[in-house]
This record gives sequence, C-alpha cells and structure tokens, in this order.
Amino acid sequence: MPASLPAAQPEEPSADVVVGADGLARPRWAATDPLLRSYYDTEWGLPVRDERGLFERLSLEAFQSGLSWATILRKRPAFRAAFADFDPDTVAGFGDADVERLLADAGIVRNRAKILATIGNAGATVALREDGGLPALVWSFRPDVTPQPRTIAEIPTTSPESRALSAALRARGFRFVGPTTMFALMEAVGIVDTHLVDSHRRGSSGVWS
Repeated sequence: MPASLPAAQPEEPSADVVVGADGLARPRWAATDPLLRSYYDTEWGLPVRDERGLFERLSLEAFQSGLSWATILRKRPAFRAAFADFDPDTVAGFGDADVERLLADAGIVRNRAKILATIGNAGATVALREDGGLPALVWSFRPDVTPQPRTIAEIPTTSPESRALSAALRARGFRFVGPTTMFALMEAVGIVDTHLVDSHRRGSSGVWS
C-alpha cells in the first residue's frame, strides 16, 4: 500500500495581522492606535446606506487624499461641526463667508479646493435625489465578488467598479472622486470587503458571506 499522505497543515496567519491583548486579530494599521482600533472594530466596512452618512464619508475620503486616515479621523468631530453634520441641504447653501470661515478653522483640513468641492458635492447630492439619490447610485456599483486578501499587499487600490463609480459621479458634477478615493469609500461603507481573511472582522458586514 502506498504510504499515507501527510495531513494538510493550516496556513500560518499573515504577518500583516496582529493578535491583540483581547485575543482579536486585526491588520497592523488598526492594531495599536486606540482611535484606529475602535474605528476598525465598530465602523469600518459596515454598510452605510443613508444619504447623509454616505455624503460624510465621501467628503472625508476626499479630504484624506494625500494625508493619513488617522489625521482625518481625529479631526472628524471638527469636520462635523464645521460642515453642519454633513447635512447636504445645509452644506449646499454655504457661501463665500462660509468658505472663509472654513479656511480659518484650524480643526479641519484647510484646503480651499477640497472645501469648495465638498460644497459643490453637497449640491450634486441634492440634485441626485431626482435620479434615485446618492445611496442608490453608489451601491449600484457593488461588484459580484469581493477580494479575499491575506496580506496588505493583496488589497487592491482600485477596481473596475471604483473606476466606473468615479466616472458616474464626475458626470453628475462631483469632484475629488477619483477611482482610488472611490475604492476607499467602497471599502469603508461595506460595498467591498477587504478585511484580511485572518481578521476578526472578516465577513462581519452581512453584505458578503
């Protein structure tokens, strides 16, 4: 009789995953900073399907361009105060005085182009209600499959769907909505699941089994 084949050995956890003192596995970026860890555990990747919530996350992803997400997350309370809790109707009505107020607000990222884009995007969000609304448009680009990364290097930064979403939003007057920014948005609001397969959050959104 042929010798028995050796039993398959389980794969070692990715080096990009850190098991915390609580016994939960997280990616390295969410393993040490308490704010990032809380955001990862309770918010990132969970479905966001309401207009205000999506407008806020779209706006914050735009402000994050060129900066770290930790910087944006620490400034989020100030962003919410400065932008009327990201109510699209209110932000769409901001005028020159509001722009100057925002440029003088040290609590947020004082970038004129991004501030103007956020105000313009609020108007585009309001206008989009006549065509189904922002949530319907954004979620219509959910792919048929989601990545299954074991390492950070395996996580894509764009996808055909994020490029298509970017083009669709630009056609409707949105700015700072490039394919990379839109892929980050899709990750953040649960449209794709890029939690590492060894993470305790993998599959927790309910969108992907």
